Amino acid sequence: MPSAYIDGLKMLGRRELSEQQVRQRLARKEYPADEIDEAIARLREERAINDQRVAEAIARMETGIRKRGKVRVRMQLERAGIAKDTAKQAIESVFENIDDEALLESSLRKRLRGRETIADDREFQRLFRYLVGQGFEMDRVMQALRTKRKRS
Repeated sequence: MPSAYIDGLKMLGRRELSEQQVRQRLARKEYPADEIDEAIARLREERAINDQRVAEAIARMETGIRKRGKVRVRMQLERAGIAKDTAKQAIESVFENIDDEALLESSLRKRLRGRETIADDREFQRLFRYLVGQGFEMDRVMQALRTKRKRS
């Protein structure tokens, strides 16, 4: 008969998960709460579960691969069930090596597909919504978009 601990190990063997994610998945498999608590305690003790490590991995993936800003990274960490303090530390750690402005500029360049200017107000608004949705701060997005607006 499989145990919550073994199932937890298998889950963590496939990918990094936060403590909350492992708890939720074990609960879905209908393990009793006390067995889940014991499994989580053992996994934490063996350092198989480490929310700080998970938070930094998520933050690196969101910025490095998906080119997202701090706000969106914070949302992804909250969604993974990472505690606010742990999330804040991970974001600070990852973003100390990243030029936030360059990340925004890179996202904008990709959306403009080689053009230097924004065609019209509709495109300006669409780009604004997209970049804010990617987790960049509104004032920085507005500033970046204004520099790309067509001079009439």
